[in-house]
Amino acid sequence: MTKNGSPSSKALPAAKLRAAMPGGKIPYDGSAAIPRKNGLEKFQPRAMQALRMALAIRGNEFNVYLSGDATMGRTYFAKSHLGPAAAHRGTPPDWVYIYNFDDPDRPLAVELPAGTGKRLRTEQGKAIADLRKDIQAVFEKEQYHKKLDALSKAFNKNRDELLLKMEETAGTRGFSLEITDQGSLTLSPVKEGRPLSDEDFDELLPDERQRLKGKGEELLTEINTYLRRIAQSEQSLRRDELNLQRETAKAALEPHLGRLRGLFGMIEKLADYYDALEADILDNVDQFIPRESAPALPVALQPEPLQPGDDAFSRYEVNLFVDNSGLKGSPVIVEDHPTPHNLLGSIERESEMGALYTDFTLIKAGAVHKANHGFLLLNAEDVLSHPNSWDGLLRSLRCGHARIEDPVEPDQVRTKTIEPEPIPLDLRIVLVGTDETYETLLYHDDRFQKFFKLKAHLQGDFERNAASIRTYLQVVARIIDEADLLPFDQAALGGIVDLSSRLAEDQKRLSMHFPVVRDRMIEADALARMDGRETVTSLDLSRALADHEFRSNLFEDLFMADYDREVIKVATGGEAVGRANGLSVTMFGDYEFGLPHQISCTVGVGHGGILDLEREAQLGGPIHTKGMMILKSYLNGLFAQDKPIVLTGSLCFEQNYAGVEGDSASGAELAALLSGLSGVPINLAYAFTGAVSQSGAIMAVGGVTRKIEGFFEVCRRRGLTGDQGVLLPADNLPNLLLKDEVVEAVDAGRFHIFPVKTIEEAMFILTGMPSGGKWSKGRFPAGSLYRLVDERLAELARLAEKTDKKKR
Repeated sequence: MTKNGSPSSKALPAAKLRAAMPGGKIPYDGSAAIPRKNGLEKFQPRAMQALRMALAIRGNEFNVYLSGDATMGRTYFAKSHLGPAAAHRGTPPDWVYIYNFDDPDRPLAVELPAGTGKRLRTEQGKAIADLRKDIQAVFEKEQYHKKLDALSKAFNKNRDELLLKMEETAGTRGFSLEITDQGSLTLSPVKEGRPLSDEDFDELLPDERQRLKGKGEELLTEINTYLRRIAQSEQSLRRDELNLQRETAKAALEPHLGRLRGLFGMIEKLADYYDALEADILDNVDQFIPRESAPALPVALQPEPLQPGDDAFSRYEVNLFVDNSGLKGSPVIVEDHPTPHNLLGSIERESEMGALYTDFTLIKAGAVHKANHGFLLLNAEDVLSHPNSWDGLLRSLRCGHARIEDPVEPDQVRTKTIEPEPIPLDLRIVLVGTDETYETLLYHDDRFQKFFKLKAHLQGDFERNAASIRTYLQVVARIIDEADLLPFDQAALGGIVDLSSRLAEDQKRLSMHFPVVRDRMIEADALARMDGRETVTSLDLSRALADHEFRSNLFEDLFMADYDREVIKVATGGEAVGRANGLSVTMFGDYEFGLPHQISCTVGVGHGGILDLEREAQLGGPIHTKGMMILKSYLNGLFAQDKPIVLTGSLCFEQNYAGVEGDSASGAELAALLSGLSGVPINLAYAFTGAVSQSGAIMAVGGVTRKIEGFFEVCRRRGLTGDQGVLLPADNLPNLLLKDEVVEAVDAGRFHIFPVKTIEEAMFILTGMPSGGKWSKGRFPAGSLYRLVDERLAELARLAEKTDKKKR
């Protein structure tokens, strides 16, 4: 403002309305000439520092929370840095689970050098398969059967000798001994050379019967001694047969097991395992022998019957739990579906004969096991949607090992399960999420701060200068390579840089929302291919941007149709007292657009003050209400120094039904109020956006580009007169990134954009009358807008006082 209150603001030239990067200023002759480097690192110094710390610090406490908007390529950023770093680290070991012969319910975990696990599984599977064939073959050899027959003959000879002695002993005592085919014994007294029948025995005198009975009992006691010797001999035979089986099997076992010991016996746990495996095979050698070749064992020596799911040979398998044979360096795992089973591992079950069973071969690895000794990337919202996953993850970090548990739902009956040996955990987790999720975890979960001590904060934009543009284009070149896009020419690359600034809503910044840029590049590539071109041009990029907007702007188009039919009352010409055009931003999905609104004001006598109708109708948010209060403070500071401000008035967003939040319309509201008080009309060819301070300064607001484009579109549809335009805060000049049609209209003088610093500058443009500064005596100059406002407020105060006196 000048001393007399005239404006110092002028309409902006077209060159100030956007950041333009002509193709000729691109430092590369097309995308093919751009060096392929990881430029992302230079744009994110805070996040890079956190990731470097995560790589340098050992232990499970310094995990990373990577914070940023979802459209910033957070996971890609983490992988692009951690991938090369992980490739230079050592390859982690394999892990296998094996049968625990001492406690089958607690399978053993064995750590092996990378690639050894697969070889162990293959070699041991082949060895057991070959062993089964060799053992069956060796038990079918004549040599084995000869030894077996020799044992049987020795046993039969000894048994026959004992039976003969039993018969001789019975004969010398006057009894006859008969042995049935079933092995039962019958003792009968002998008289006159023949055994007595039961009828003959009953005809004997009682004393004779008693005597013979006593002798029979004495004889039976002696014969039982022989029977025990026969039983012992039979057990000895079975033991000898079992020993023969073991010796025979051991001879077949040693070549195969010896080879396994030679390959893997240097691993302490496997050395003990092979000793136990050998003992188990020899103890259960009957499982290897063909049934027709296996001798029947006494009940005491028979193995326990198999249960559903049991397999005599499955316990000799190797469960390759984590296989790093194809890995070079440390793993970088992205788990996009972190259920408890996928993240923490699981114990699966199989059904057989209606029964569910499990064993160590059904233990499955989770992402924490696959990423062990490396990096695990998780989306915070995904993990938190599975509380058991989150709790299990934190428990693993606290304990320092990954334990595979068998979770049971509250209404589920717990079944018999196993407890695999836990695996030591050396893992760095990168949790990807928003700032809101970070704060929620920080304040509501004490465990989070303990184990996620590094925050990698992605910034949304970066300074636009020659160096950063070079780096930005290096990222663009990587996108072209990774998405297999056609080359982009210089003009198209310039358009990408300008698109980035528009996304950042700042002429001097570049947006880091690379996924959004990538989407438009892919669409431009598709258009170029459809037209049969081998290079993407700026026209392809412009068409892609226009097509994307067309697919998204249906609601904006419907609103514009209502403006065309004047269903929504907003004037783009003429003038009115107490009315001004304000601007707002509306969001539908991911599409943002600006809309003009008519703001009206009424003023009358009374003590009601200025009512905010949006607040009274509960359509105004707290920030909007604060803007109204600042507006009232401005009036008090300027006009209530020598009198009270006594009035009844109202401010209203006409045809607003969805609510108002923010103070960006407070400047237009103050303009409508000053017009209503002064009686000076406002030029409705202009729209005004900006927040006002208590001193009358116009402060920066958001969405100015979309707001201007929204009012321009309404004016364009009705016909540009050359008198229309928008007033915006001067501090928002760097935020202008307007479309080509708006820039062209401004350049042709058919549309105008005015930056203003104070409400006085804005009122001069809107009304054509200087506001006027206070003189030394506290009066405003004659012919000024504020002189009219001051006089009107004084008149309202006098009228209110008269009304009060009449009421008394």
